[in-house]
Amino acid sequence: MSILYLVGTPIGNLADITYRAVDILRTVDMIACEDTRVTKKLCAHYEIQAPLKSYHDHNKTQQTEYLIEQLQQGVSIALVSDAGLPLISDPGYELVVAAREQQIQVETIPGPNAGLTALMASGLPSFTYTFLGFLPRKEKQKQACLEQRMYENSTLIIYESPHRVKDTLKTIQKIDDKRKVSVGRELTKKFEQIVTNYVDVILSQFDDASIPTKGEFVILIQGAEKAEDTAWFEDMTIQEHVTYHINENMKPKAAIKRVAELRHMKTNEVYDIYHNV
Repeated sequence: MSILYLVGTPIGNLADITYRAVDILRTVDMIACEDTRVTKKLCAHYEIQAPLKSYHDHNKTQQTEYLIEQLQQGVSIALVSDAGLPLISDPGYELVVAAREQQIQVETIPGPNAGLTALMASGLPSFTYTFLGFLPRKEKQKQACLEQRMYENSTLIIYESPHRVKDTLKTIQKIDDKRKVSVGRELTKKFEQIVTNYVDVILSQFDDASIPTKGEFVILIQGAEKAEDTAWFEDMTIQEHVTYHINENMKPKAAIKRVAELRHMKTNEVYDIYHNV
């Protein structure tokens, strides 16, 4: 059996690829990629001759079986995404699981990552972070996800398209209009832009086009400050405690959940007490 290589590729600037990655791509028998048109440009730039095989979300079930058969027959394969690291908000998880189940060797060839690239230059806390990738598209589900995550003491990393970036920032603003965010676009390219400020200021920069809605976006959300002392709410009733958070611009559902977390109670118990059920 051969080796399945997971190869990191540039996220914008074609120079951001390692010597090892180029060497692997030149020597493997096959390259599995999301979009052959995108990978062809990289291969042409570095004179990589390996044949390309399409591997994406819509054909991964069939192609996983095919690629595993090829690996078992001694064909060496490199898996790449259109940009950055395979499997990180990109296809490949099922292939790696299948390869490991068949005792096929899997090697990672590190490379760039858009989320960490934006985090390094954002000026937001970087020691603890949570990668969320792409959020749900439906507003209700997206808001529920953010309401849960934005009260963690961890910088959040989100990928977003230019068509939805403003809507996602508005959702963040609904939850906490005093939260700092950072928006990165065109990372590693000529017109790279990374802007960090309060969410309402960032939205105004979209409105006046100082941040164009062009290119793929990374949104970073500063984590909630961890409370040093929780004794402040001990003399409050449940109703008073929930009302306090609502007055701090938190949605009632999120406020109830937050009170449950702080008091180590079940959410439905806090809900019943607050609503006098």
